[in-house]
Amino acid sequence: MTPDEFFEAYQDSLDDDHPHLDADFTAWSFGDNPDLIDTLLNLVLEGKKTATASCEWEYEDDDENLPQVGELSIILDRNGDPACIIETTEVRVVPYGEVDSQFAADEGEGDLSLMYWREAHWRYFSRILPKIGREPTQDMPIVCERFQVVFKRKSV
Repeated sequence: MTPDEFFEAYQDSLDDDHPHLDADFTAWSFGDNPDLIDTLLNLVLEGKKTATASCEWEYEDDDENLPQVGELSIILDRNGDPACIIETTEVRVVPYGEVDSQFAADEGEGDLSLMYWREAHWRYFSRILPKIGREPTQDMPIVCERFQVVFKRKSV
């Protein structure tokens, strides 16, 4: 099923006056490799992951806007197939060193601790930021996004 078909199936499930009937969407995957994509997607589908972090520099490099509250995203699996739709419920940008323990726990990864979050995300940003000519720093701007799942494919 394509992302467009998946979104249409979601809209077909809604009441006639639901605000998402007029919504647009983006489609993307969590992570930067197939194993991480699967791991993070499964955490979302299990309800353990309700937040995600990215670096604002990535948006700047891609000339993209930051996520907005109310925005819908189709989350793709490692094969590029739609798995669920999330709605962004909060967006804030904070320096890496100021990400708090509650946000780390909401990301649903590892042991849910801030220490795990910092180590895992430092490794991640150390892999991806050099591709855009940047290096991670303690004050790099982190886009902290919270979301809720609004639709899942029937068989995952």
